[in-house]
Amino acid sequence: MPITQEAILSALSRVIEPDLKKDIVELDLVRDVTVDEDTIHVHVEVSNPAMHSRKRMEEAVTFNLQQALGKEVKVVVNVSPLSGERGNLRKVLPKVKHIVAVASGKGGVGKSTITANLAAGLARMGWKVGLVDADVHGPSMPMMFDAVHERPTTTEKDGKRWIVPVESHGVKLLSIGFFADPSQAIAWRGPMASKALEQLFKDADWGELDIMLVDLPPGTSDIHLSLVQAVPLTGAIVVSTPQPVALADARKGVGFFQLPSVNVPVLGIVENMAWFTPAELPNNKYYIFGEGGARALAAELKVPLLAEVPLVQSIREAGDVGRPAVMQDATPISAAFHDLCNAVQQRLAEVTKPSPATTTA
Repeated sequence: MPITQEAILSALSRVIEPDLKKDIVELDLVRDVTVDEDTIHVHVEVSNPAMHSRKRMEEAVTFNLQQALGKEVKVVVNVSPLSGERGNLRKVLPKVKHIVAVASGKGGVGKSTITANLAAGLARMGWKVGLVDADVHGPSMPMMFDAVHERPTTTEKDGKRWIVPVESHGVKLLSIGFFADPSQAIAWRGPMASKALEQLFKDADWGELDIMLVDLPPGTSDIHLSLVQAVPLTGAIVVSTPQPVALADARKGVGFFQLPSVNVPVLGIVENMAWFTPAELPNNKYYIFGEGGARALAAELKVPLLAEVPLVQSIREAGDVGRPAVMQDATPISAAFHDLCNAVQQRLAEVTKPSPATTTA
């Protein structure tokens, strides 16, 4: 019996887009269908650009076509993220192209410093950047962006009040720190913290962004699980220092994002405090926390090493005065952060490109 377009679309109408809660035919996500003898070629789009989301869509399309038309039918599926105006179909942060979590297995490795410099660096390169400080119990982004005394405003759109992020150094910023007394400890249980974080995503007017960075708390907790469930992450970056105790926790951080229930692409590992260079000896490197630990871990886990950032006093000083070090002109430190920005851009292009057409017999 010949395979008709009607039969194919009927089978595909049973595939539900998980974020939009409607079938992919009704949503017009089936971009192309061709039949070559006993092989069906299908190109579909998904709202979540993450690799795991595209893989699940590919499996759902293949399953429903073979269930309706026979196991002997070959299916070639090409899955790509929603493009252009169609990207606005996504319900959560529809105008944000990439959402990237920055995590660390343990505290004290400079995760927030890396996040701040990555955000400011991408903004200097012309990207539209947003940053959510999700480190609920220790928010530091207001200080790192010289915005401690700033407060988000609100605006009304479509009958709803929206939070307007603070802007600093070309970065749109929201932090729990804006809504609490800087001298007051934030003693929230997990559900309360997760609810507050969700509001920063869903109740804020972020506008169009090329990338949103999310500075996570150390370790793995309710906050991390809530984030994965609440927003469509494009990928994650794990920050570590070279010392064994930090690397052991970084391994767990990578493992968290690779769990089947999470399945978020790890863009790579950043080694912070890779070596110490004193100001009076700018050409010297002292490996006070060990040498090459994150590089070895990245190779073992088969994820990229995105950058090695030295331990330099000026990085700390720049963060303390609210002007990320990446904004310095033509210094070895700014060069290291620019290398990180370029590596992240390259990895985002890799994980969001249309998946290669997969043939299933």
